Amino acid sequence: MGVPEKFAARMNMAEQHEYLRTRFSRRTMIRGGAVTLGAVTGGAFVPGATAQAAVPTQRTAPATETVDGALVAPFGRHLAFGNDPRTEITVSWQVPVAVQKPFIRVGAHPCDLSRKIPAEVRTLYTPAGVGASGDHTQYYLHAKLTNLRPGKTYYYGVGHAGFDPAERHLLGTLGTFTTAPAHKEPFTFTAFGDEGVSYHALANNSLLLGQNPAFHLHAGDIAYGDPAGAGKTTDTGFDSRVWDQFLYQTESVAKQVPWMPAYGNHDMEAWYSPNGYGGEEARWTLPDNGPDRTNLPGVYSFVYGNTAVISLDANDISFEIPANLGISGGTQTKWLEAQLKKFRASHDIDFVVVFFHHCAYCTSTAHASEGGVRQEWVPLFEKYTVDLVINGHNHQYERTDVIKGDKVVKKLPIGGTAYPESEGVVYVTAGAAGRSLYAFSAPLSYEGHENEVESVASFINVKEGKQNETVAWSRVRYLDYSFLRVDVTPAAKGRYATLKVRGIAESGEQVDHFTVARRAK
Repeated sequence: MGVPEKFAARMNMAEQHEYLRTRFSRRTMIRGGAVTLGAVTGGAFVPGATAQAAVPTQRTAPATETVDGALVAPFGRHLAFGNDPRTEITVSWQVPVAVQKPFIRVGAHPCDLSRKIPAEVRTLYTPAGVGASGDHTQYYLHAKLTNLRPGKTYYYGVGHAGFDPAERHLLGTLGTFTTAPAHKEPFTFTAFGDEGVSYHALANNSLLLGQNPAFHLHAGDIAYGDPAGAGKTTDTGFDSRVWDQFLYQTESVAKQVPWMPAYGNHDMEAWYSPNGYGGEEARWTLPDNGPDRTNLPGVYSFVYGNTAVISLDANDISFEIPANLGISGGTQTKWLEAQLKKFRASHDIDFVVVFFHHCAYCTSTAHASEGGVRQEWVPLFEKYTVDLVINGHNHQYERTDVIKGDKVVKKLPIGGTAYPESEGVVYVTAGAAGRSLYAFSAPLSYEGHENEVESVASFINVKEGKQNETVAWSRVRYLDYSFLRVDVTPAAKGRYATLKVRGIAESGEQVDHFTVARRAK
């Protein structure tokens, strides 16, 4: 049961949240801790290395009692970089019931897990009457590891009183992660959006793992606990338990590949906070270098090798789905420009990749393009010659030509090369991770099945509503489950470093490929 319609019509998102919290909330439960480590055998940690629980966030939850820990197995492990991927990783996981003394073990070898570090517990309580969840409490655990060695592989296991991953019969539960290198090296990353829980999502995850990515970008609409996606307490069908299924589904990849999400409209779960991100804050520990961690927990940046990556929250500027329109008061856009300026001035960074949910340029018959993105951010992408923009939101694969000023600067055929320094920006919609597919108004056109058209009839979401437009920039259109693979190759100063971008179908078939080239600094 949400806010009664007669009240909801007069309330904004924050007011609806407060109404529900007054009705349903109970006492809070927070637990955290920190510990300092010394060096371990093999030089896995630098002297004085630390591992600590992430900053705790208040959660409403009912009183609960723990059970015998030997009967409880952790699940849903997922990794995320800290502010510096060379030295910081957060390991997060879930348990189905409350446990005592949760911890992580970490070391340079599976037989050397002597470093035992307390974990933070974040409880997320969803009372009966909120969506379809029933009376449900979820327990998310986090351990932030810092001062690690760059370019090194670590072994870890997560546990609690009664369940110790260092015991011989539990060694099969161990995971690994590898920190970013100290210097420029070739690497691969993957990306998609709009995953949810499905056979196709599971199949895409399995294929992702085979790419051996250094990290994975998730461009929003992660689990679809809220299938309505309007970001309101009146959304129907909300079920927090979907997240249990999702984290179990993605664990095979996310337990060893840092899983870096941006937040989409289906990730605004209105019950948990005025901006709908309380649930996300319970489940994820992401870099905290964004402009406003209270309003925008999914906005951050990190640098891996020669590539800077920026995650944005397009809910802040969306005309189409305005539940959180304007929540940053413009601070996100100012922060974005400062980040772009900083990265372009750095002699260590060649490429800048930006990812977020709502599409800057897409011809889907469902959502098409977001006018707020074109108004607020596209001019900055062009000013600072962003190398690649990755979106989700529309459940299909589409790739543009090289664009500047809303016009095609250069046609970019399959196999072509873009030079953003002198030309413009390429945009990719990679929203076919697992949810039901949308449609195009124009014929499909992809690798081996090219079908070039001069123009495509589409629309853009502006403040006044949908505005029709006819565009010439739609180059590749593919309608099946897929993801993005990007191979990054540095180069000597003055030579061309490259991003080789490929669209890969769930079948393993390559449906698109192109190159972004930039002179190395």
